[in-house]
Amino acid sequence: MKHIRLHPSGHVVECQEGSAVLEALEAAGYALPNNCRAGACGECKVKVLSGTFDQGFVLDMALSQQERHEGFGLMCMAKPISDEIVIDWGTEDAQPKLFPPQENQAFIVVDRQWRTARILELRFRPLAKPMRYWPGQYVLLGDPAAGIPPRSYSIANAPRPDGEISLQITRVDAGLTSTWVHENLTVGRTVSLSGPYGTFIGDPSVDAPVLCIAAGSGLAPVLALADAALRRGYSQPVTLLFSARTTADLYDSGLMAWWQAKHPGFRYLYTLTREAHDGLCGRIPEILPSLFKDLSEFCIFVAGSPEFVDDCVRAVKLLGARAKMIHSEGYFRQQRPLVPPASQMISPPERG
Repeated sequence: MKHIRLHPSGHVVECQEGSAVLEALEAAGYALPNNCRAGACGECKVKVLSGTFDQGFVLDMALSQQERHEGFGLMCMAKPISDEIVIDWGTEDAQPKLFPPQENQAFIVVDRQWRTARILELRFRPLAKPMRYWPGQYVLLGDPAAGIPPRSYSIANAPRPDGEISLQITRVDAGLTSTWVHENLTVGRTVSLSGPYGTFIGDPSVDAPVLCIAAGSGLAPVLALADAALRRGYSQPVTLLFSARTTADLYDSGLMAWWQAKHPGFRYLYTLTREAHDGLCGRIPEILPSLFKDLSEFCIFVAGSPEFVDDCVRAVKLLGARAKMIHSEGYFRQQRPLVPPASQMISPPERG
């Protein structure tokens, strides 16, 4: 077994004999940018700080001789030779880039499950290549030809090899799209999804305690982020704090129990705002000081309605959370897809 150490975080990933670095990183839950997986596009180019590796056959236009001399390699083809290699990934000058969104990707509804009286979870599988996305991003779902406007819905799971994605959709009063989803998207139906969009993602280089705060279907992107972090063996404590009106609005409690049993560093807490019980009661901004005295070293993720997000962000800042460590996602009914500048996205490979 070989080992890949990520610099500067110090995270270590195991690599099977004969496996490429990219394969090992993906198996551990990391999403290193890549495009061709054949040593031709150069998107997975990373500097190897120490250790030896077999680069295999790659094109000079993807990895120049000068870059090879400087220690760079293409991780889709690079296979560790020494017991450990150290790669420079996640530093300020090597931030992970986002995958370009694609419109009208065909998916089939493979399952429907009610989470609460108003939240329906649907699972979709792609008919073509899996959509490449970062945990925390969202897609657009609708049917404009039938008068159903596209709406934004966060992906509720980390990337899977089969490309299946889950969406948790709250039925909104007088909402055309959510009503259409709840009443018409039956198992076996083909739909078009566009995406991924958004920048509510984590940085693999961060090595800090994590606090995830969510309300309602704002739990969806937080689930994806937590899923990815726990799958790759994130060493720091992860706390998920969920706000619900009543016990009837709680869901995924079984998954939370399983995560807590399997991952000692994971803690799940919930608070009820409209029902008395033996646990936490009240709005998250009011109860946070009783749970945390200092959030200055924490990485914070907040998702829910814009008002909920604003209130929670103010609350964590009062407890010392630093602005650069706070990530937020406020759900607007007319949310438009957020497409970052081209400089922040992976470029397609050049075609000959």
